[in-house]
Amino acid sequence: MKLSLPFFNKPPLVAVVRLSGAIGMSGRSSLNDASLAPVFEKAFRKGKPAAVALEINSPGGSPVQSSLIGARIRRLSDELEVPVIAFVEDVAASGGYWLAAAADEIWADDSSVVGSIGVISSGFGAHVFLARQGLERRVHTAGKSKSMLDPFSPQKEDDVARLKVLLGDIHENFINHVKRRRGDKLDSAAELFTGEIWLAKRATELGLIDGIAHLKPKLKERFGDKVRTRRYGVRRPFWSRFGAELTQDAFAGIEERAAYARFGL
Repeated sequence: MKLSLPFFNKPPLVAVVRLSGAIGMSGRSSLNDASLAPVFEKAFRKGKPAAVALEINSPGGSPVQSSLIGARIRRLSDELEVPVIAFVEDVAASGGYWLAAAADEIWADDSSVVGSIGVISSGFGAHVFLARQGLERRVHTAGKSKSMLDPFSPQKEDDVARLKVLLGDIHENFINHVKRRRGDKLDSAAELFTGEIWLAKRATELGLIDGIAHLKPKLKERFGDKVRTRRYGVRRPFWSRFGAELTQDAFAGIEERAAYARFGL
């Protein structure tokens, strides 16, 4: 005879990991694989969760860190057989969409910005300013490409050509990731990989996301009204709020703000 004890029959548990901020930048709020590794380990393993939910609000950033974080999510999901559901807030663009695509499902708000499947490199040229100030740039290298795209020297066509090859290869990696994760859901007739962005309704039609929904209602719909959630995030030491860390965060905040501004946010 099997006894059923009410306090042993707990409702399903969903671990929630918030991924908010630019990816791979220098500030404390920046997302990177090293700091998120222990967070994901706990989220996927503690309490035998029925699923892991990702709250994503990111304009993108480092393609390498995006790839590392996304790969870690997939490894843990496949190893432990725990599905992953992504919920987009303001934006999941560029590297932010890379993270969303690591999930098994992607849901967003009506006004969420999604996409920007492309790669960008930006800089400045100051050689004219230096010349006007009577300053001479002196650079000595071993290796003809070592000073590629030096902002204090005139731009060289060969340097730009080499950069475009690098950007093209990274873009191809991004495209392959999206195709691998979204598969037949994608609209094969649409131009999805131009760096364009869309709101959630159009992104759903294109197959970039699965639909419009918010975290709590969707989890209740999927796992029942009594579904439990447990949140996980990176813990910052108290001393990191002061001194050099504070100054570094101020500069990183400006950089991150500029990243969001590209999407009107």
